Amino acid sequence: MAYPAKYPQLNETELTEHARDLLVRVIRVAFPHPTFPDSPYQRTANIILEESKSSTWLRVTLTQGLLTLDSLSAGDFTALDEDQATAVLRSIEHTDFFGFIRRTTVLNLYDDPEVWKAVGYEGSSFELGGYVHRGFNDLDWVPEPLIEEPADVPFSPLPGLKRPQTGAVRIPAASAADATGDGTPISTNQPGELAASHEGVER
Repeated sequence: MAYPAKYPQLNETELTEHARDLLVRVIRVAFPHPTFPDSPYQRTANIILEESKSSTWLRVTLTQGLLTLDSLSAGDFTALDEDQATAVLRSIEHTDFFGFIRRTTVLNLYDDPEVWKAVGYEGSSFELGGYVHRGFNDLDWVPEPLIEEPADVPFSPLPGLKRPQTGAVRIPAASAADATGDGTPISTNQPGELAASHEGVER
């Protein structure tokens, strides 16, 4: 990280226009969306700068972090290509500086109406009566639902599926006893057990 002894501007904690451009570049590299215009990234950078004013610690952390990025990038982080810039950010991703940028960006970049438009999100609909009558079924990339059964696919029960029997079933006790081979009635999975002394049991 950069230190005040080498970078006296850290003592001032006032960020320059280059620092703002550098911050925009950091956000763009950390959250790459080719379809997003520059303005949401710029507005997010402005929010980060405003939040840093609430605390001297945040201002110093932000200033120190941006200076460090330049020092790790041969003097100018904004001059790096995407792969080089990503590699530099990965080297400082566990710092308080990058954590501050990341959490603030997540909360604000994706809450920007211009970003909503870029991704096809229409925004909150509660105050407009909900989505039932305004956009509930207008997604053209979702396949149409299957409403009718295809004529060439006959409908039939699953193989081996039998209708369960209901009502009274008369089970001969002698047949149940013979099935065990020793005269002991077997269980028929019916409520209760067969009485061997009866010829049949009403179930």
